[in-house]
Amino acid sequence: MIHVAVMGYGTIGSGVVEILEKNRETITKRTGDTVNVKYVLDLREFPGTPVENKIVHDFSVIENDPEVTMVIETMGGLNPAYPFVKACLEAGKHVATSNKALVAAHGTELLRIAGEKNVNFFFEASVGGGIPIIRPLYTSLAGEEIEEITGILNGTTNYILTKMDKEGETFESALKEAQDLGYAERNPEADVEGHDTCRKIAILTAMATGHEVDYEDIHTEGITSISDVDFKYAEKMGTSVKLFGSSRIKAGEIHAWVAPVMIGKDHPLYSVSDVFNGILVKGNMLGTSMFYGSGAGMLPTASAVIADIIEAVQNRNRHVEMGWDDSRLAIAPTQTSSCRFFIRIKGIAEERLAEVLKVFGDVTVIELDHMDEFAVVTDVMTEAEYEKKAKELSGIRQRIRAEV
Repeated sequence: MIHVAVMGYGTIGSGVVEILEKNRETITKRTGDTVNVKYVLDLREFPGTPVENKIVHDFSVIENDPEVTMVIETMGGLNPAYPFVKACLEAGKHVATSNKALVAAHGTELLRIAGEKNVNFFFEASVGGGIPIIRPLYTSLAGEEIEEITGILNGTTNYILTKMDKEGETFESALKEAQDLGYAERNPEADVEGHDTCRKIAILTAMATGHEVDYEDIHTEGITSISDVDFKYAEKMGTSVKLFGSSRIKAGEIHAWVAPVMIGKDHPLYSVSDVFNGILVKGNMLGTSMFYGSGAGMLPTASAVIADIIEAVQNRNRHVEMGWDDSRLAIAPTQTSSCRFFIRIKGIAEERLAEVLKVFGDVTVIELDHMDEFAVVTDVMTEAEYEKKAKELSGIRQRIRAEV
């Protein structure tokens, strides 16, 4: 029998315990052994639940119990998750976590300790919820040179943008609805400002390159500046706006960023809507593949943790080489990235077009009825070129990167 401990009996932790019980027969068949939850660490009591007699409040009980060979961390945040996970690895216990903040901030150190102690630090659930993406990068796609990873990695922002797109809602009303449904926190900053997506694309970039990525090096923009007016233009153009986390590798240069992007119907991520996530991976031999599914939620995310538990049990006496080393990957300056730009400009198109053409060159013009503005889509240019040109044109109200 394999004894494990679950740290944090919230949404994900309770889901892990539920799946271990409901799918016990399948998990035993996969691992060749029974996985038993010996302890659940939480500040609260849970009378009348299946774990009421397993609750402990003192981490040292788990740390010092030699029978516990694996710990599942689903507390979230860095404190006390980081010191607890580090102590578990140093005690020779395998760890699986759903905590993207922990992996993004301390993954390099925790992977190193796991290797030194001949145990494993797994984090499939830290990106994409229930979507398998971490494991495919070090197994199925291990022979690929990854050229691009671009994803819709946050269900909250995708839900908000979908409501704005399909139902014409404002950002504020869509956010309130997301909060009422429990998709968004009372303080939604981590989601709507792009920080959650930033941590996830940092983890994926590190997995793809094998080198450490500091998420603070990644240019990050959220969706708070996107308006219902932007979607009125998008509807006329047959496009939509999605929040992308993207990492693109070309000629040894890494461009990584988080930002809203206007995309057309032929883009593989166009149809990813509501709280779903989609992740596009482009390899030099495979070409483009897509990973799609539930990017959050109790059972989908817990299912990814269960996969880590199974792999750890199957490799209970060996360290699985995965992750990245401590060589810091340099992210190219944002100003050198290239794309088209969707721009909304104050005034009448007929009166200002010559001025716009002089600054931006050939553009596609889009007009809406009864508006004191118009929009254009530029040709491809670098961020630096756009910034320089934009200073020469008055009345710019909005700028969204475009892949149309």
